[in-house]
Amino acid sequence: MTDSSPQSNTNAVPGAADVPAAAEGQQQQEQRRGRGDRDGRRGDRRGGRRGQERDSEWQERVVQIRRVSKTVKGGKKMSFRAIVVVGNEKGQVGVGVGKAGDVIGAVRKGVADGKKHLVKVPLTRHNSIPTLSNGRDGAASVLIRPAAPGTGVIAGGSIRTVLELAGIKNVLAKRLGSKTPLNNARAAMVALSLLRTHKETAKERGISLEQIYS
Repeated sequence: MTDSSPQSNTNAVPGAADVPAAAEGQQQQEQRRGRGDRDGRRGDRRGGRRGQERDSEWQERVVQIRRVSKTVKGGKKMSFRAIVVVGNEKGQVGVGVGKAGDVIGAVRKGVADGKKHLVKVPLTRHNSIPTLSNGRDGAASVLIRPAAPGTGVIAGGSIRTVLELAGIKNVLAKRLGSKTPLNNARAAMVALSLLRTHKETAKERGISLEQIYS
């Protein structure tokens, strides 16, 4: 009767001592790579979240999107024009215009243009403007005056969008002249840029603040 023990030993699975050191090093390197990839992904996620938090304070509203054309040598070149209002509702607002072959590109350019032309608006403790102001752009004229708490934003069209994104919650506005949204928005921006607080006015005139109120 023959003994089968040698055959069973040849087919046995090798133990941990039989595994070469190079294979163990390769396994460790693969584990490190996996950890590095995870750390890199976490870093990208954190950086993306930080960028989103920075941009989250700015609000964007599209006032108008129009399809425009430009006459060239070969015919007409069609594109889109977007009017965008950008603001943080904390006293900063801007109006931008963007043109591109698609709507998304036009809006993106409008947002970038609006952030380049920001205006700082002085706000009172009741989220209103300090004094009356009148702005004009082209054939459009806009009259803005302060209002009592609880009045709200009494305005329409693109002027209302500009005032809301500027953080003004109690104001009266009247549009005079042109009805074009772009001219009205720019006229509102001119009116907001002309606003001055009582302290700034007293400093410019070289008088005391008490004399301004008297």
